[in-house]
Amino acid sequence: MAVRMLLMNPLTFSTRCFTTTTTAMAKEAVSFSSKPKIIDSHLHVWASPQQAANEFPYFPGNEPTLPGSLDFLLQCMEEAGVDGALIVQPINHKFDHSLLTSVLKKYPSKFVGCCLANPAEDGSGIKQLQDLILKDGYRAVRFNPYVWPSGQKMTNKVGKAMFSKAGELGAPVGFMCMKGLNLHISEIEELCSEFPSTVVLLDHVAFCKPPINEEERMIFSRLLELSKFPQFSALFRVSREQFPYEDTSLLLSEVVSSYGVNRVMWGSDFPFVVPECGYKKGKEAVAHIAGKIPLQSSDLEWLMGKSLMELLPGSWVAS
Repeated sequence: MAVRMLLMNPLTFSTRCFTTTTTAMAKEAVSFSSKPKIIDSHLHVWASPQQAANEFPYFPGNEPTLPGSLDFLLQCMEEAGVDGALIVQPINHKFDHSLLTSVLKKYPSKFVGCCLANPAEDGSGIKQLQDLILKDGYRAVRFNPYVWPSGQKMTNKVGKAMFSKAGELGAPVGFMCMKGLNLHISEIEELCSEFPSTVVLLDHVAFCKPPINEEERMIFSRLLELSKFPQFSALFRVSREQFPYEDTSLLLSEVVSSYGVNRVMWGSDFPFVVPECGYKKGKEAVAHIAGKIPLQSSDLEWLMGKSLMELLPGSWVAS
């Protein structure tokens, strides 16, 4: 199992602040039927080989190794009973968002987009980020530290400008710390300190596995101390076990205890979850793990969509 976290700025967050800025809007924009919507907070799509050849080419060297087409995603979501999703721009298309934008336009009430920030040294990524949000309707931004120019950090001039712009436009910024939170936490703290209005996400709980030694416990403690807005996703990525990833129950318990269940969200990390346990089982694993804590059924509703719908009010209303 793997985990992703969606977080509020750790240095400025308070329950009261979140309630006044987000929940008030959500009361007007988000309505739940007798059957709550299931919203996947983190997944990817990329072109089929035919699409890549004709219209949406892969970025050279980043050709996918497994299927991740829109048709495949829709099939998996239907089988699993998932109503909508936040789609994160994949590295396979890098900064060319044309495929994802076409998906968002085709299914505006089902999918919401998270664009990939382009840290080009000439600053062109700042305008691209703004256009993707204002013109194409993207609602979130991903910061991938491994696409920054060699030797530079996310806190460089361009990184700060993009982080600030995202906050100005009301788009949460997600960090992908694939090589370890300890390598990037100082950058995250600096950005949050300097731009406290920008909401922050930590993908896959910053790739913190359930700690088994003192060093891992220290890193996980720093994660909890950030006091942000966690989002659980792709449990296979942080589990040391096979499906149903029961070792992540303690991790989920500590995150929920620190932040409250209304700040925790599930995401599948499709299509990577498919060869691990399948999309449907990946979704079902969350309820299984939640039952180990245990959580109330109303708490599970927050994990499975309600939290994300409050974070991004107005999305998925008609889906």
